[in-house]
Amino acid sequence: MQNNLNLNAIPKHIAIILDGNGRWAKKRLLPRNIGHRKGAYNLKDIAIECNNIGIKYLTVYCFSTENWKRPQPEVNYLMTAPLRYYKKYKDKIFSSSIKIKVIGRRDRFTKDFLDMINEVEEKTKDHNGLILTLCVDYGSYDEITTAVKEIALEVKNGNLNIEDITSDTITNHLFTKDYPPLDLMIRTSGEYRISNFLLWQMAYSELYFTDVLWPDFNKDELIKALVNFQNRNRRFGGLKDDSK
Repeated sequence: MQNNLNLNAIPKHIAIILDGNGRWAKKRLLPRNIGHRKGAYNLKDIAIECNNIGIKYLTVYCFSTENWKRPQPEVNYLMTAPLRYYKKYKDKIFSSSIKIKVIGRRDRFTKDFLDMINEVEEKTKDHNGLILTLCVDYGSYDEITTAVKEIALEVKNGNLNIEDITSDTITNHLFTKDYPPLDLMIRTSGEYRISNFLLWQMAYSELYFTDVLWPDFNKDELIKALVNFQNRNRRFGGLKDDSK
């Protein structure tokens, strides 16, 4: 499969909905938290592979604004496990070329969690490799609503005319305002929905769904998704002339 990948046509920005950790654990008669732990280790491996093959942006759905509704023990694990993982591997994170950013709400995190986010962003801000964006307490409705409020405030304060508002205006108020367009959206575990993730950004992205559960989504599965992407006819609303 690697031989079929054109390294000169690698998408610049891909996103992944990391789905299937709980089902992976259930199939093995293990607690759901074990699946989340396996999924975290897999994210590290996939990020490294994306960095190696030249992908510039990898944006992943880690914890949604709706995930707070999950059982409290699971939420507690998801809000504390990253702290332990970070303490264990932060030296490797700091010495890599990968830049890490976190987007989403920040008003519901503990101080320790916020301190971790601030430190990892600060320590990796000058890294020149893959930009790995972790979407935590993120929801696209919330992101777009926040953008609309910011634009409305600019209009109210006389800094923006209503007739000057364009789609670019909205794009430039999103959490991803400095990112290139999203090329490819991947969802694991066999679910065929977007689940309130990057709804504005994915307007012209290609969608790839796989039955593979996230902890089993390895390098070969990533390459398979990228080859599938490279075989698509991307028209962006127009027509492609195949006669040339």
